[in-house]
Amino acid sequence: MKVAVIGCTHAGTAAIKNTLELYPEAEIHVFERNDNVSFLSCGIALYVGGVVDDAESLFYASVEGFEDRGVHMHMEHEVVTVDIEQKQLEAKDLKTDEFTIHSYDKLIVTTGSWPITPPFPGLNLENVVLCKNYDHAKEIIRRSEHVQKVTVVGGGYIGVELVEAFEENGKDVTLIDAETRILNRYLDQSFTDPVEATLREKGVELRLEELVKSFEGTDKVERVITNKGEVEAELVVLCIGFRPNTDLFKDQLTMLPNGAIVIDEYMQTSAKDVYAAGDCCAVPYNPTKQAQYIPLATNAVRMGTLVAQNLVKPTLKHPGTQGTSGLKLYHHHLGSSGLTEGAAKMHGMDIGVAYLEDTYRPDFMPENSVIKLKLVYDKHTHRVLGAQVISDIDLTQVVNTVSVAISRDMTIEELALTDFFFQPHFNKPVNYLNQLALNAMTNEAKQAVTQ
Repeated sequence: MKVAVIGCTHAGTAAIKNTLELYPEAEIHVFERNDNVSFLSCGIALYVGGVVDDAESLFYASVEGFEDRGVHMHMEHEVVTVDIEQKQLEAKDLKTDEFTIHSYDKLIVTTGSWPITPPFPGLNLENVVLCKNYDHAKEIIRRSEHVQKVTVVGGGYIGVELVEAFEENGKDVTLIDAETRILNRYLDQSFTDPVEATLREKGVELRLEELVKSFEGTDKVERVITNKGEVEAELVVLCIGFRPNTDLFKDQLTMLPNGAIVIDEYMQTSAKDVYAAGDCCAVPYNPTKQAQYIPLATNAVRMGTLVAQNLVKPTLKHPGTQGTSGLKLYHHHLGSSGLTEGAAKMHGMDIGVAYLEDTYRPDFMPENSVIKLKLVYDKHTHRVLGAQVISDIDLTQVVNTVSVAISRDMTIEELALTDFFFQPHFNKPVNYLNQLALNAMTNEAKQAVTQ
């Protein structure tokens, strides 16, 4: 069996590793534009902030390691065409400009995503950079050494983590975002307000509800022009978001309107013997029971693993995702899983919401901290749809528990009575997650009385 893999970050790496284990006789050919594999882009902010000393440590697999196991690694090769009917692809060697044709029996598409880059005037000015891969990480470090005024465009996870890293390095930092608040895709306002307050206390200038129009400067960027004015900037990092990197398969594979490849529960695309995984495709999203584009490393690794499991025959179904994520920003520990209240309303869902703000340990404990939790659930079925947490100590594992609850279609009643251990070092006799679900039940009981 001859297997071709296009792209080798998280999904590609997982697919290769598991294919090697499951089918040791397979002939695997990997085509990657870069000269490296498995880069953890989520570590770029840690590298910028000095938490990670060496960017080389942000890799968890190597070209040499795969080659030692017999994988044919076509590095710095760009796949320019794929003929799905003939099971052939054409690759260009980016070092020599030579083109070669390769056949395959099975094709694994793990082409990932690429930063969204609107056609801003001045985008090509020096010191306007992206934040995605290893080369970007090195460029950000190199260019930031000799500047003071840094502007980050985009208030998602990567953007706010970079803002923290630059601020702690003594830079003058501005964050621009078109939305009314930061992290709005992951958290509701009562969870983002404390983070915004901390950023402002640290001296970060937040310019929200503001649209970038252009960049200006002679050779290097000097100003960011927005719909509300301008910002002095010596370095601009674009973190607006990501789009599926799937142009290669336009009109060949079924896709969502944004270009995300549609797959079935066995990772099969609309074409026979063509599989896809990672940021290039849509995933089944359990809270809404619909396919959705959720570019996360965790999703990519699981999907790459599943591709290998199903490469010969349908064997293991994708269990769906909850889009679970976490973030540490200064003293804030944040996590979310499933739908926020805002996202649920955008989907037109009739939801209930429950809150809990309390100390997480018994009051007799000499050290304690406040945990704030929010639960989103379906008002008709009482099915758990999402949760968020914020605290000054790390209690983010609670959203992993809720992730399981969402995936199993648990109700607030089932969550309220789930068996969690008690030990004063860790929690109260009634676990905070049990109490949150009990609060949801109380809300529903009160509303039933008034109706």
